[in-house]
Formats: sequence, C-alpha cells, structure tokens
Amino acid sequence: MTPDPAPSPTLDIQNLSRSCNQILILSTLASGPHHGYQLALELEEKSNGAFRFQHGTLYPILHKLENERLIRGDWLDEQSRRRRKSYRLTAAGQKYLEEQTAAWREFFDRLFSLIEEVET
Repeated sequence: MTPDPAPSPTLDIQNLSRSCNQILILSTLASGPHHGYQLALELEEKSNGAFRFQHGTLYPILHKLENERLIRGDWLDEQSRRRRKSYRLTAAGQKYLEEQTAAWREFFDRLFSLIEEVET
C-alpha cells in the first residue's frame, strides 16, 4: 500500500492557532468588507462564542494580512462617527483563502482518520 502524500505545506502545523485565526478572518471578509470590531462581533456571533478576538490579537493579525496584501484596509469617514478602517479581501487573499480551506479540510480529514483508527 502506498503511503498518503505529505500534508499540504500551505498549512503551518506548528502555528495552528495563528493559521486558524487567519482563515477565520479571511473567510469572514469573503462575505464583504468589515471594520475590525464588526469582524470580531460577527465571528463570535456565527461561532456561538467559540471564537473570540481581543483587540490585542485581532489588529496585529489584520495588519499582518494587510502587509501580505491578502486584505486591503481603507479608512472611512462616517457621519457622526470617528474614522474607521474597513478591511476587504484582495484577489490574492481569496486565492490564499481557497488554498487554506483545502489545507484545513485535508488536515482535519487526516486527524479524524487517525483518531477513528485509534478508537477502534
């Protein structure tokens, strides 16, 4: 029997938390632009509280994704509100999201395959 190929190199297994946070943010931005606080609220709401971002965690990830050109941030002047930065997915970000989604699926398929093998 031929062994399965190595896991996709696009998923950083050593930094699963960081990789998970990035895909959560990118997948939320795939539905349209969000400002940081709105993004955090939507993720928390959609996950029934399973995923929560603190400002100290969220904004450094957004800045990193922006520096990598996976997202774009634009400052908006809203009437009667302070300026906010709205983030949106770039074409490169969409491609990266698709790659990461496939990598996460493969990772979980392999993980649950191993778990189920051990359970039986």
